[in-house]
Amino acid sequence: MRILYSHRVQSKDGQSVHIEELIGALRRQGHAVDVVGPAFYEQAGFGGGDRSLVATLKARLPAAAYEVAELGYNTLSIAAILRAGRRQGAKSPPDAIYERYNLFHLAGLAARRALKRPLLLEVNSPLAEERTRHGNLKLVSLARRVEAMTWRGADLVLPVTNVLADHVRAAGVPDERIHVVPNGIDPRLYASLDGRSWRQRLQLGGGEIAIGFVGFVRPWHGLDRVLDHMARDRRANLRLIVAGDGPAIPDLMAQAKSLGIASRVQFLGLIGREDIPPLLAAFDIALQPHVVAYASPLKLFEYMAASRAIVAPSTPNIREVLTDNVDAVLVPPDDPDALWQAVAALADDATLRARLGAGARRTLDTRDYTWDGNARRVAALADDLVRAKRAKELSPRRTQRTQS
Repeated sequence: MRILYSHRVQSKDGQSVHIEELIGALRRQGHAVDVVGPAFYEQAGFGGGDRSLVATLKARLPAAAYEVAELGYNTLSIAAILRAGRRQGAKSPPDAIYERYNLFHLAGLAARRALKRPLLLEVNSPLAEERTRHGNLKLVSLARRVEAMTWRGADLVLPVTNVLADHVRAAGVPDERIHVVPNGIDPRLYASLDGRSWRQRLQLGGGEIAIGFVGFVRPWHGLDRVLDHMARDRRANLRLIVAGDGPAIPDLMAQAKSLGIASRVQFLGLIGREDIPPLLAAFDIALQPHVVAYASPLKLFEYMAASRAIVAPSTPNIREVLTDNVDAVLVPPDDPDALWQAVAALADDATLRARLGAGARRTLDTRDYTWDGNARRVAALADDLVRAKRAKELSPRRTQRTQS
C-alpha cells in the first residue's frame, strides 16, 4: 500500500517520535510512505526547539495575526501535499492519506477531495480547547469550527485515547468512524537492558533507590510536590533523577537547593533517544505524577517496555492502559500525599517493584502497545477504506452491465 503522510510539526520532540516511529513501522511492513511536512522539520535536531520561520512569526506577531498566518500556511501545505500525491503518476497514486492533526491545518482534507483518496486523521489532543486554555488562542470560535470540520471531513479519526474519542464524538463524528490507536513503543530497543552503566554514571550505590522521570518538564507535572515530600522523608537512600528539559527545570533546581536536597536530585537535561532505554533500566521507580486528561503519554509506554514499577494517577486515560496493583500503582489524581505513599511503599519493597515491573511489560506485550502493532492497525483500516471505495466504484458498472 502507498500512503501519503501529512503533518505540520516544526520541531523534533515527542511529536516527532510518534511520526518517525509510525512511518518506520509502516515501511518495515512493506508499505510505501511519502511524507509531506515543513522543510524546517527535516533540518531540526531532536529537542533543539522550533527555530523555524513559523516560530519566529509566533513570537513576533499578535496572537490573532499569527492564527491568520496559520490559515495562510495552508496555501503552501496544500500545494505540497497535492504535488506529492500527483508526482507518482497515474500508475502509482497514493492509496490513502494519513495526517497528524494540527489546528488550522487543512492539507489532508484538500488532498482527500482533490486526489479522491480516503483520509485517516490521527488526533492527539483537542487543540482548539488546549490552546484556548494554555495558548492564548484568540480566534476561538473560528478554531472550533475549523477543528470540527476537519474531524468530520476525515473518513476515519484515530484519537489516542477513549477520553479523546469523546471529544471527537461531541464534534459530530459518528462512532463507526472513530478508532482509538494509543501511542506505542519499539520493544526491540528494550530487548537487552542493563542499567549498570547508567547507575555508575549517576553514582548510585547498591542500596540507593532511583526515582525517575523522563520527558519535557512543565510546572503542572507536579515534580515540585515530589521534592517537598522527598525533603520530609527520612529515607536517605532515595534519589530523584529527572531526564529532560522544560520550563519547570530552573524552579525545580532552585527548590531542591532551598530544601537542602540538591545532592539527592539530578537534573540530566535533554538526553538522546538512544539513551532512554538504558537510563530507564537504572530506575527503580518510574513517575508519571500528573497527566493531561485526554493524553496517551509516551513515557508511560517507555516505562512499561523497561519493566519499571510505575506510579501514575488513576485517571480514565491512564486506566485505559494500566491496572492498579497489576502493572502499576495508581493513585488518586492531584493527591501528592498518596503519590508519595506509593513511592515509599515501592522503595521499601523490591519484590513489589519486580512484580509490577513484570506486569507492566506483560501488559505491553499482551495488548501490543507497539509501533508495529499501530502500523498494522492503521494499514488494516486504510485497506478496508480502499476496498470499500473500490467496491463502490465497481457497483454502478455491474448495474449497467446487468441492465444492458
